Amino acid sequence: MQKAGPKYPKVAGFELIEQVGGGGFSTVFKAVHFEDHRLAACKVIYLTAATTDKDRKSVEKEMRIHSALKHDNILEFINAVIVELKHGDKYFPGFYMLLEFAGGGDLFDKIAPDVGIDDDLAHLYFNQLVAGMKYIHQEGVCHRDLKPENLLLDAAGQLKITDFGLSSVFKLKESGKTRQLTERCGSLPYVAPELNYERPYDAEPVDVWGVGVILFTLLVGNTPWDEPTAKSPEFRSYVEGTIFTYDPWKRIGGDAMSLLRGMLTINPKERMTLDDVMSHPWCMRPSQLAHMSPFDLAGRLTQNLRDQGDLDTAAPKLHGSIDEDGDTIMGTAGASQFTQRLLLFSQTQGGTRYMPHLTRFYARLAPTVLMPILKEALDGLPQGVKTKFAGSTVVYLDDENVEGPRRYRETMRLRVGAFDNRKLVCKGWVEVESYMRDDVEYSFVLMRRDEGNPMSWRSLYRALLSSKLIHPHVLWK
Repeated sequence: MQKAGPKYPKVAGFELIEQVGGGGFSTVFKAVHFEDHRLAACKVIYLTAATTDKDRKSVEKEMRIHSALKHDNILEFINAVIVELKHGDKYFPGFYMLLEFAGGGDLFDKIAPDVGIDDDLAHLYFNQLVAGMKYIHQEGVCHRDLKPENLLLDAAGQLKITDFGLSSVFKLKESGKTRQLTERCGSLPYVAPELNYERPYDAEPVDVWGVGVILFTLLVGNTPWDEPTAKSPEFRSYVEGTIFTYDPWKRIGGDAMSLLRGMLTINPKERMTLDDVMSHPWCMRPSQLAHMSPFDLAGRLTQNLRDQGDLDTAAPKLHGSIDEDGDTIMGTAGASQFTQRLLLFSQTQGGTRYMPHLTRFYARLAPTVLMPILKEALDGLPQGVKTKFAGSTVVYLDDENVEGPRRYRETMRLRVGAFDNRKLVCKGWVEVESYMRDDVEYSFVLMRRDEGNPMSWRSLYRALLSSKLIHPHVLWK
């Protein structure tokens, strides 16, 4: 009898059932506690023979810091297990971090590139971000990696800060003693300019700068520059004070502009503090959306995507309405007015499934016919896209003891990488599976990002749908 290979362990009673994301160094799974009908996410950082002591200490520090942070706007750290290499014959070795499941997905997946969201929505989410960051700093921690992909939404539409892999402790809570930091880290469009120099820097101003870049990105749907150095024409123009008469800066209102310039002050000694930010008139005004229902909030958040037609492909009408309750576990633990209005459920051949990504569409061709066309179309895009066939995965839909042929779902996969307009890497998967409609085989296509800016991934998605090779085959609403 053939020996079974390694599998994923249970983490605090949760089973890892489906990959839903990941980045350059980790993979994220949806995890289900079947007995308690609870849902979570599990971030896995694999251990290999090449893992160094420095790597281990870095992950252990991330877990130690994240597990100590408890706030409404921070993704909750639930539990963790470590599977060592010596147990590799039974389980995949790695660090398994069980986290709160952010049922609303990426905040910036709902934001139209180069458009942004309206002022009241930006006000709502920015104040949630600042509340979370104020708490993090009070606990003596500097995040150092604030960027769109690290801001998620729960099933009620509340913002959650995540990914503390680059965070560092700069203050002792007991004594209040602080220290400067020295490590250069973060993504160039979001890092503060003082990190360009080989000298220690104060922790809190670095995060204030990142918060400022996030606000700009919320308002206009793009970052203000490639990097905060003289290499960037936009940053040079900002420093010289000549950029404010040009789009998109001229679209920003007076109070918001005052706040932005205070947070994006070049000299960290003169930069606003988070207390200054919280007391600024733009932040202090009453929220117009604080009492809006989750259903209406989701509609408001995706309005610009609807206006541009982006949601017409994500949820065309297929045999009437989609069963938006989802499966039993998702229905009790993750489905909500917010996620339903966001259209985070898709009709697939195996039934209705939760899909945290809005970058998806249906096509009038069978997967085997469509896949090579998708590859050709992506390879021909101007974003410098590189693709590689990655084979297929098969998931059986019924028990192995069922009489007759077993039902299964086969997914064809294409690995995709590109550079966005800020010269940052954007990577992910194009996954294609069969969908039968009126006895004709169609394709359900999911573009799932696992590294890079969600808005850059959406731009790639829109470019693919607009290509001459793909556009004629897409099912529109």
